[in-house]
Amino acid sequence: MKHTIRVTKMLATAFAIVLAGAVEASAQTADVAGAWTFTVTTEASGVTNPAVTLEQDGMTLTGHYSSEQLGEADLTGSVDGSEITFTFDADLGGMVIDVTYTGTIDEDGVITGTMDIGGGLATGTFTVTAVKTEA
Repeated sequence: MKHTIRVTKMLATAFAIVLAGAVEASAQTADVAGAWTFTVTTEASGVTNPAVTLEQDGMTLTGHYSSEQLGEADLTGSVDGSEITFTFDADLGGMVIDVTYTGTIDEDGVITGTMDIGGGLATGTFTVTAVKTEA
């Protein structure tokens, strides 16, 4: 009987270790480093295609944003599992406004989410469906 209990405990421990590894693997931070072309839709501007270059160090993001509407800006952000957020300051005719992108990366590498300009002055949605290129 002791032998059966010991084997059962060993199997339960092994299963717990395997399960913990699977949970950790599923929670791994997505790799978003590279150059991306976003498709952004807002009521004010319609559809635009800003270029975003992301550099990633663990969960920390840095990079550059470029669009005709919001200009050029360095960005900072984070990626945690499949969640991505980055922000930058846009200079709109001498008025500096914060811009925030928040999204989710699916299993196919497609990023979708929302963007916010100036804390609700303008909002929109975005999708990144193109294959990224290395930064």
